Amino acid sequence: MTVDARAAARRPIHWAVGGALVVATALVPSAESAAAEQKSEVALRYTCPFPSGPEEVDVLVSAVLPTSARTGEEIRPAQVAVEVTLPPSALARFAGLDAAVLSAVARLTVRNSVGDTSADASWQDLTAPPKELPTPGEGDSHDPGALTLTATGDVPTVTFGSPGRATLAPDTLDLALTSFTEAGEPTTPPGLDVACAPAPGQEPQLAAIAIRGDQDPTAPAPRPGESDPAPEPTPTRPEEGLPPTAREKIDALTEKRREALEDDPGSCPIEIPPEWVMTTAETYAAGYANAAKLDGAAALGPAFMKVVLNKRYINDSCASTVDVSSEVNFDYEGKRQLPPTKATFLSYGFMPTTATMTLEQVGPPAAIHTHTVTNTPTYPEETTVTARLVMRLSDVEVNGVPLDVGPDCRTERPFEQVLKGYGQSYPPAGYLVAYGGTLTGYAHIPPFEGCGATEDLDPIFTSAISSPGKKADNYTKMTQAPLCVATNPEGPDCPPRKPKPER
Repeated sequence: MTVDARAAARRPIHWAVGGALVVATALVPSAESAAAEQKSEVALRYTCPFPSGPEEVDVLVSAVLPTSARTGEEIRPAQVAVEVTLPPSALARFAGLDAAVLSAVARLTVRNSVGDTSADASWQDLTAPPKELPTPGEGDSHDPGALTLTATGDVPTVTFGSPGRATLAPDTLDLALTSFTEAGEPTTPPGLDVACAPAPGQEPQLAAIAIRGDQDPTAPAPRPGESDPAPEPTPTRPEEGLPPTAREKIDALTEKRREALEDDPGSCPIEIPPEWVMTTAETYAAGYANAAKLDGAAALGPAFMKVVLNKRYINDSCASTVDVSSEVNFDYEGKRQLPPTKATFLSYGFMPTTATMTLEQVGPPAAIHTHTVTNTPTYPEETTVTARLVMRLSDVEVNGVPLDVGPDCRTERPFEQVLKGYGQSYPPAGYLVAYGGTLTGYAHIPPFEGCGATEDLDPIFTSAISSPGKKADNYTKMTQAPLCVATNPEGPDCPPRKPKPER
């Protein structure tokens, strides 16, 4: 592509800051929050084997859940609470230990079902703070001397792969009770573990969710102008925070190049020295990555990113293009990685599995390349982000039973994640590094190694997750927030904010 050199030289340099995000693929179900939510609760009675004998225990389970979702969409129960009322006879054992307070950690099995398919998720590590044991005649319920403990916490996500009416139903309940003296010391013995089962003849359903299959979660994001409306422009563009000296130097260089082009139209590319324009920025990104083998996806982030902008900046007036190279590193608690993510999925379509996945960034910083065409009024641009990552697995449970994968279960080699975003600058639309937006792409997950403390589990995870050569297995979509640029710390995008991921 060529244009009149003099006209091109007089056109202002397009200031494309190259910032970014990098993401990786995963092994667990995912997606966005539904617009409508429901506060769901169910009152159940459990039979628990206490030292005094089998005891009837009242349990109230509650959570906030969406009323509907799409197939392959992550459902994240919120405000989860398990309220357990222990009768006086169950507390008699603690009175004999000179106990003054009692705390609990609850683990509730929840059966997730749609059609003929079901999987059990483990809502574990739900914690009830210490509470004073009642004196005779006092208590938390209509039963004098009873004690109510309310356990809360975060629980795994769940995804349904088929449309229909999905249900979540509490099943078995495990309680780890710990007693303390008035001095705050553990009693002797300090704890009691109780495995409770629902009493027969009850309706255990906590909630029903309508699962729709009307959208394809692997559909790529539309390019600007196809269907999505242009987003509202950020009030202050990051380039406005450039030091005046840098702007003056760029203007001077542009004028010098313009004069040179009048004598030699072929001397078009202008490379701006990085010390003039290179700066740092911060932002967050969050999104989802599909894993077709597991009929679901994983929630990623929000991930904090440290960006170095404009390490190389070339304006080619003859070709009417601007190319910017930048780089980015993830930062999670001082480590180059995304926040660990945990969820539940169905291995091989029937085996419920819960696992924690950690994506570590390895090698050099992620490379960001933004290519802009400047001979059209809209200044369309394409951004490509490339990073090298290693996937690690830990805290794996299969059907509620811990699976010891050892301390170093990971992909046998790093894999490359490539994401692309499309946008335009005038007016701002689609993905722009400065404004943020969505990036999409694919990754090939290598085989696993180092999995299994007492047996070789590498083939199992390789078969269930890895996808060399099958890019459609691991479609990823991430949403980046606008950049908070160091040269404009008082701008509207500082401090950086966490984005709402899109599907």
